[in-house]
Amino acid sequence: DQRGVPAVKQIKYLDMFAGIGGFRTGLANTGDLFLPVGWCEIDKYAQRAYRALYETEGEYFCDDATRINTAELPAIDLITAGFPCQPFSTVGKMLGELDTRGTLFNDIIRICEYKQPRFILLENVKGLLGKKHRPTLDKIISELNRIGYKNVQYAVLNSKNYGVPQNRNRAVFIGIKKELGDVNYDKIKKVKNKVT
Repeated sequence: DQRGVPAVKQIKYLDMFAGIGGFRTGLANTGDLFLPVGWCEIDKYAQRAYRALYETEGEYFCDDATRINTAELPAIDLITAGFPCQPFSTVGKMLGELDTRGTLFNDIIRICEYKQPRFILLENVKGLLGKKHRPTLDKIISELNRIGYKNVQYAVLNSKNYGVPQNRNRAVFIGIKKELGDVNYDKIKKVKNKVT
């Protein structure tokens, strides 16, 4: 394009904290643009479901995000991560970073810093955006800025507005490498009742 940024035929992505594949399902439903090349999930039952739902043979896998060896990862353009929400949820103890799970975003930062994917797509509970967890939110944004994601945006989106039969508010973050331009979150929030 005009900025000298090469076009991408397929966006290769790493699905961190994959659960049973919420991000993967959404990306697969968009067509052939997104290609999964690796995933990470610590829960053995979620792993079993993920493998039953998707063809994962040949993809990089690590059960524990803290043990991902960045040198072993394939090339990636996107990291998706629904990092653990229990430390920030109003139905939990809201311990934030005092709960080890509340620090796992550091592994997203570590991998992004090493692999430099062009895009990041993160999800968590809206409690992360509250006053109690503002220092953690600020740290996440600051760290992403430090490693080159100057256009990090976030918003609370409700799954019921996107064709999912549940009323679930989630904080969704999009980050794009500085050289790629800005995120127009207003366009994203206006997409309603569309299954992705």
